[in-house]
This record gives sequence, C-alpha cells and structure tokens, in this order.
Amino acid sequence: MKGFSKTKLKGMYERMYLIRKYEERIYYLFLEGVMPGTIHQSHGQEACAVGMLYDLSEKDYCTSTHRPAGHSLAKGVPLKDMMAEMFAKKTGCCGGYGGAMHTGDMSRGMVPAIAIVGGGVPLAAGIGLSCKMRRTDNVCVAFMGDGATNEGAVHEAMNGAAIWKLPVIFAIENNLYGASTPISTTTNIKDLAERGASYGIPAEIVDGMDVVAVNEAAARAIKRARVGGGPTILELKTYRIGGHSRNDACGYRTREEEAQWAKRDAIQTLRKRLVAEKTCTEEELLALEQKVDGEIEEAVDYAQAQPSPLPEDALKYAYTEEGLL
Repeated sequence: MKGFSKTKLKGMYERMYLIRKYEERIYYLFLEGVMPGTIHQSHGQEACAVGMLYDLSEKDYCTSTHRPAGHSLAKGVPLKDMMAEMFAKKTGCCGGYGGAMHTGDMSRGMVPAIAIVGGGVPLAAGIGLSCKMRRTDNVCVAFMGDGATNEGAVHEAMNGAAIWKLPVIFAIENNLYGASTPISTTTNIKDLAERGASYGIPAEIVDGMDVVAVNEAAARAIKRARVGGGPTILELKTYRIGGHSRNDACGYRTREEEAQWAKRDAIQTLRKRLVAEKTCTEEELLALEQKVDGEIEEAVDYAQAQPSPLPEDALKYAYTEEGLL
C-alpha cells in the first residue's frame, strides 16, 4: 500500500466498517418492524463507495442509486442524520421525506439519491455542466449499477459529458446482477468499460473489492476532471453479498459463487493487510471498531427520540424557491 499514510488507510477502513455495521443494524431494525419502507443494501460494495469518495471535498458532488447508504456515509453525511432518516424523523438528512432510497445532504455535496435505475447519471452530467460553466474545479462522481448501463438516459449523459468534456466520473458498480438478472444475459460484452471507446471516454477496469485500487483509480480520474480533461468511466468489479432488497433470498445465485466472493470481502482483506504490514495493531483496530459500534447505537437512540414530520408539512418540499447548487 505504497504511498498511503497510516491515517488515510485507517480512515478508509473506519468508513468501510461504519457502512457495513450501519447497514447490518438497519437490516435488523427493519426486520423488527420499527422502520417504515424497505431497504436496498450495499454489503460487499463498501470499497467502491469509500475508494471513490474519500478524497473529495464538500464542494464536490456525488449522485447515487437506490442503494445509497454507503455513498452517503462515505461522502460525509452524518450518521445520526442518516439514522433519523431511516426512522422517518424530522431531523433526518432529508427531513424524513426520503427514507432508505433517497438519502443525501446537499451541504456536503451528496445529492439526495434517485431510486429510478440510472436516474442520477444525467443529473450528474448536469452538475458537471454547471461546474464547468461556473469555472470551478469541482467534480461529480456518478454511481450506477451494471443494470443502469443499458438505460438510454445513461448513454445520453455519457455522450454529452464526452462532447463537452464535463468533470464527471462515471463509477459503474458491476455486481454481476441487475436485481436477479445476470449481466451476461443483457449485455453482449465482457467488460462494461468497453463502452467508453464509443464515446471517446477513457475507461478503466478496477478491482472493486480493493479499496486501495479503487482510490488510486479515482485519484487519476478526479485529477483529469479537475484540469479540464473531461469524464472517465471506472468499472468497479464488485459483488453484492446480500439480496437485491430485504426480501430477496438470492435463489438465482449459487452458494458456491457467494462463498468465493465472500473470501474477497474488502473489509476483511484490508484489515488483514493493515495488521500484516504492521500499519495498525490488532488492538488499534478493535478499539476503532468498538468506537464505531458505540456510535451506531447512539445514533439509534438519537433517531428514536426525534420528532416526526408534521402532517401539514407533507407538501412543503414539492417545489423549491431556491436553487440547489
């Protein structure tokens, strides 16, 4: 892990661990029936979120998917605000209006997620155009799943970003399945990064189970975007450990496939490397994990004690009187 400081490596590990434990806690709270709605979790994909977003500032932007918890936490949305949103509370990051599929915080550059497949990608192109027109060096990371790459709006956004050299990084989290549909049955190419050639966009295939590899690729793409070089496509090869949503038993996958990918778990892989390379001690990591575990329980207690939105405010945010950017 040459070139990475202990502070950064430990920080990336902490964020990945936070995302995993947050989503595990959310899962059981939903099963207990104390949270409304449904959830689409990113277990196994934590390295993608943290690697891509760790070095961005609050003035940079991120658009997400129907699976936004990892992206939101990695972009710096406060844990308590996230938890309150899950309980549909007034102090949630979206005031209790968004729920699990729409988390975000514009003050931190995290655009509230759009649950429509591929819906955040054209928005990212628009944000990139805004950044360019305002002559800033800000960038936007646009996350999408493999299934979204076959959406027409995604192609339009990529083509427009290429033509106008917009500062957008298209991060494809290829977890092999669009819900229950294998990517091999919907796309006639092995690697989705090949799509970049048709737009004239540089593209890379990245090990999405290695946060260091993701962060290095992100750094190259971000640097290019900041200096006016235009967009980059990063195909992050990853795996969704759990189901598409909380009621998905994953009958379309074999247990052998799941076991093979579980051996490559990004969090455990980084943890072992940190100890093996003497970057961190076992005691340091245990203390960090205990701290995060405690913060999550504090966030649950905080969220449950918060007020619910008022019925008369139901239409309050249907229209805005102020610009978002």
